[in-house]
Amino acid sequence: MIELVKANVNDSELIAKLGKQTFIESHGHSASKEDIDAFLLKYYTTKSVAEEFDNTNVIYHLVKFNSKFVGFSKIEFNSPNENVNDLGITKLARLYLLKDYYGLNLGASLFNFNIELSKHKKNKGIWLHVWVENENAIRFYKKNGFKVVGSYDYQLSKTHTNPNHVMYLEY
Repeated sequence: MIELVKANVNDSELIAKLGKQTFIESHGHSASKEDIDAFLLKYYTTKSVAEEFDNTNVIYHLVKFNSKFVGFSKIEFNSPNENVNDLGITKLARLYLLKDYYGLNLGASLFNFNIELSKHKKNKGIWLHVWVENENAIRFYKKNGFKVVGSYDYQLSKTHTNPNHVMYLEY
């Protein structure tokens, strides 16, 4: 059974733990161990996640499947992007599942839930960055109506960037 749970600052340690594991599973081969470790130290510590809850436009949700937390999402309402002319749009900043839970429609459920949250906030669309080599994610987003609208070099560490597509779905 799937349950989507709105996270709060008390979930920061869990989000950091899930974030580290899911990032390594999906992007761990995209750079050197040193660059990956630098990224994880910047974005996936309990402290760094906890600080994000200070921003009222940032919302985290956890995916619970059969009583186990297996993924999470992070969206940012009213987050403009230079490749999108619309104002009042949402950024899908994170959508990660543990690899063992792929193929169970958990990601799709969380994705659709975030779309509905964005629409409820009267945002006009949702955008994201996706690593150009993450073919499964790109295929998923295109299947759900996203279009590539630009490119972005995602700063993984001080010395390494990964090329990303900027994708956008207008409602």
